Amino acid sequence: MPEWLEVMWRTFFAVVVLFFLTKLLGKRQVSQLSFFEYITGITVGSLAAYISLDTDKTWHLGLIALGVWVGLSFVIEYLQIKSKKARDFIDFKSTVLIKDGKILEDNMKKERLTTDELLAELRKKDVFKLADVEFAIMESDGAINVLLNRENQPLTPQQLGIKVAPEQAAQAVIMDGKIMDEALDTLGLTRQWLDGALAKQGLTVQNVFLGQVDAYGELYADLYADKVQVPKPQDKPQLYALLKKCEADLELFGLSTQNEAARHMYGNSSRELQKLLKKLKPFIQN
Repeated sequence: MPEWLEVMWRTFFAVVVLFFLTKLLGKRQVSQLSFFEYITGITVGSLAAYISLDTDKTWHLGLIALGVWVGLSFVIEYLQIKSKKARDFIDFKSTVLIKDGKILEDNMKKERLTTDELLAELRKKDVFKLADVEFAIMESDGAINVLLNRENQPLTPQQLGIKVAPEQAAQAVIMDGKIMDEALDTLGLTRQWLDGALAKQGLTVQNVFLGQVDAYGELYADLYADKVQVPKPQDKPQLYALLKKCEADLELFGLSTQNEAARHMYGNSSRELQKLLKKLKPFIQN
């Protein structure tokens, strides 16, 4: 076999083997690399290159070394899952850098972190004043997470006593101009409903690059033509306006009638609708 053809065959073989081994190692190998996993990734790549290019008769030893590395990675991941001590030893412990607004200099020295580096990491978190920080911790992957003191934390609807509607994940029902039937089934919707929702916005499936339906059944469409503006769905605001009109009409009927029983009925209905609107407002008013 010509040498160039052998290199091509080995490279293809190494890529296939490497692909399946990395699939076995899982997503954590890519998204949450520990120090050991970082070394493993480099070594596994080097071994795959050795298998591709080494044209002598010992190239199969690279496969053995590759298998040993992957096997050890499995063993170490198993130990990490089963033992907190193993996790701390392999991945390192998290280190507190700032506590109660005070920098812990000993921990900074332990992590070999300078003041400039700490301030740079804080700026990455949009924190420019050390006095605003209540707590900062360096995680095992080297990232620094920050907790601001109370007066500098952003307000939440809960702190303001505002009830907000629960938010559920939107489903992509159109991708690349094609209908995703599985997503429609998940939402309990049909193609006929989708055609009607598109028609309301003057669109067809072929015009839509990506279409999502939220938990309230509203369709949001992103078109292939970026300069075309798609009107926002108005179903919820229109429903809220209609209910407000009904509430105002009931109050007006109660004021205009001379019948005491009817006035009492209209007044009670208006008050009940007001209570209902107060509960529904976070859900249907944009």
